[in-house]
Parts: sequence; structure tokens; C-alpha cells
Amino acid sequence: MAVEKKFVQEGFTKALVDEYLAKELDRAGYGGMIMNRTPMGTQITVYAEKPGMVIGKGGKLIRKITRDLERKFRLDNPQIDVQDVGKGDLNARVVANRLASSLEHGWYFRKAGQSMLRRVMDSGALGCEIVISGKLTGPRARVEKFLAGYIKHSGKPAEEIVDTGYAVAVKKLGAIGCQVRIVPPGAVLPDEFQIKAPPKEPEVKEAEAAPSPAPETQEKVEEKKSELDKLLDEPVDTPPADVTEEVQEQVPQEPQGEMSEAEAHGDIQD
Repeated sequence: MAVEKKFVQEGFTKALVDEYLAKELDRAGYGGMIMNRTPMGTQITVYAEKPGMVIGKGGKLIRKITRDLERKFRLDNPQIDVQDVGKGDLNARVVANRLASSLEHGWYFRKAGQSMLRRVMDSGALGCEIVISGKLTGPRARVEKFLAGYIKHSGKPAEEIVDTGYAVAVKKLGAIGCQVRIVPPGAVLPDEFQIKAPPKEPEVKEAEAAPSPAPETQEKVEEKKSELDKLLDEPVDTPPADVTEEVQEQVPQEPQGEMSEAEAHGDIQD
């Protein structure tokens, strides 16, 4: 068998197994499965809301499923591992099955769609889209969409991040398809970005910026200030009158007034 045909055959077998498990484990809240081929056989991990119902009383149901997978689908040594789906309101397959069940029980499609959308968003999902298509209220088929939050529709994030589930509700007028797409909480989207605020510079106050003098130097400065204040407060001593008269006698005094006649004649004779 060519490589291309082998991959196509494996994908077709996986789809048939998923359809079979969804039909057998409908009451257990089937939430999807993962199938991996190993050297020891085929490892199948089944997710369900009620793992106990998948196992059955004494393991009866899980032995029946293992036997059917080996005979009908010719899987090599199938080994089934049952895991709890966790929060059912965040699993697209579980929500789609609930929506289809509510429509089969007579719920109006708008009420059923809005209530399921509200439950998913209240559980913390980043986004949810519910599409109901078929003969909803009359003989003509139509499509109704219920959308909340953020949903990726194309590209690699739509395949890796968005969880997709599908279920069918069978009514008298015909089959109604229910498709649910959920972006789980905590998903990192490629177009998400955050703007960081610039770092704040520390505000330095003037009092804090000026270095405070050491306690010893401050005491010395205060002592010097007090000494200067004392010197300024003391009165200036004036010398006695006797001392001033003696000083004046010792200082030679320059002649004042008119020159004598002899000095005048002597100057002329010269």
C-alpha cells in the first residue's frame, strides 16, 4: 500500500472509531478520544464526564468495546484508557451533545443556544460560537449563530487552540446539526500583545538628596555659632582720654596758614 493510501485509511478508521464510541458512550458524556499507534498495539484514550459508566459494572462495557474495536475495525491489540473530561462546560463535544439532547427534548432553539453559550462563557472561556442548522421552525432549513467573546476561524491557531465539537439532534421535521467551537481559558493567541509602561524614575526629595551632617560635626558647628554670637554681643572698649591726648602730641602736625616773611624772603633770594 502506498504511503498516501495508508494515511487516508488510518484517518478513515479513526473517524469510524470516533463515531462508534460516540454512539456507545452517549449516556456517559463522551468528550472525544485520542488514538495512537505504538509497537505494543493501539493506544486509545477516551474522555468522558462519567468514567465509571464507560468502564461498566465489573468492566463489562469496556471489555465489549475492546472486543468490537478489534473485530470490526481490525485494530491491533487495542488498549483503552479512560480519563475524566474535567470541566464539561469547556469541552466542545460535551456541549454539543447537551445542546442536541435539549433540542430533542423540545427546547426552543434560541433558548437552548443562549443558555449553552452563557454556561460556556461563565466557565471562563475566552470565546464561544454555536451554530444550529436545519429545519428549526418550519419546512425550510436555515442557520442560526450564537457568538460571544473571541473566536479564530482560520489558520494554525484555529486548528490548535480552538476546540470543535459536533452533534446531531433528530426531530420529526428532520435532523438538526449542532456545531460548537470554544476557545479555552488561558489560550495564548498569536495576535495578542501587551504594552509595558516605562519604568518610573525614583523621585528624590531635596531634604533626602542633601546629605545630612554627621552628629559630631553638627555639634561643633553649633558651638562655633554660639561663640560668634557671644563675641558680637560684647561691647567695644573705647581707649581713655589721657591716652588719646598723648598720641595726638606725638604725631607731628603740618604747618597751616600763611608762610612767615623770613621764609618768603629767603625763597626769593634763592
